[in-house]
Amino acid sequence: MRGWGNGLIGVLIFSGSLPATRIAVGGFDPIFLTSARAVIAALLGLVLLVALKQSRPERRDLSSLLIVALGVVVGFPLLTALALQHITAGHSVVFIGLLPLSTAIFGVLRGGERPRPMFWVFSCLGGLAVALYALSLDAEMSVQGDLMMVAAIIACGLGYAEGATLSRRLGGWQVISWALVLSLPVMALVALAVWPDSWTGISTAAWISLGYVSVFSMLVGFVFWYRGLAMGGIAGVGQLQLLQPFFGLTLAAVLLGETIAPVMIAVTLFVVTCVIGAKRFA
Repeated sequence: MRGWGNGLIGVLIFSGSLPATRIAVGGFDPIFLTSARAVIAALLGLVLLVALKQSRPERRDLSSLLIVALGVVVGFPLLTALALQHITAGHSVVFIGLLPLSTAIFGVLRGGERPRPMFWVFSCLGGLAVALYALSLDAEMSVQGDLMMVAAIIACGLGYAEGATLSRRLGGWQVISWALVLSLPVMALVALAVWPDSWTGISTAAWISLGYVSVFSMLVGFVFWYRGLAMGGIAGVGQLQLLQPFFGLTLAAVLLGETIAPVMIAVTLFVVTCVIGAKRFA
């Protein structure tokens, strides 16, 4: 239960990521936003690693850390930022319902987990319900935005599973901190290359959103999330992400004034049932 508790805290923190990114791309270029949030989080992670005198990861861990960096430091933030130029935060956040299935699949491939058959039934039913709802949201959908979100989900699932497996040995916050530090040189160069010509006209909300995705989405959330996955199992705890669309859509409605369709309540209740069933058979 401690693993599931940590995972739920991580999901709650991540739920604000897409609405915050939607606000931030209104003031920042998506590539600058992706690199800037990684640089800020990496500097904070580096301070923690040095202050707490953490030993360097072993050479065998570098390939896994690189996968984590490519998946959750670069891939997911960049692809979602690009997607949110074409679709709403409310539309994009529903795709997160596909993330548990992606995480579970990579948990089997990379983490060696073997959930029982009924786990896959509940996981697929939950993911299918969310996917069908996503397809019914807009009469005119952006295929480009949707494809970017699907690619983001694949990258993120791989990064989650790889990081959770490595967290069993290094610790959750250490994994995300080292992955951020590993990506720091490249992301710093990218940030400098796309540095804005002017800072005028950038709203306070965009600055606050940049701070949120840098500190909470990029670092703090992973402290709880990787700990939860490592303690409770990648495939099982990963199903909590089925609840993230509900949290995210609520935030999108409150912060951005986006409309939540009544059918989302029914979909969410069904998804909660799938999470409970998946937990039982994980």
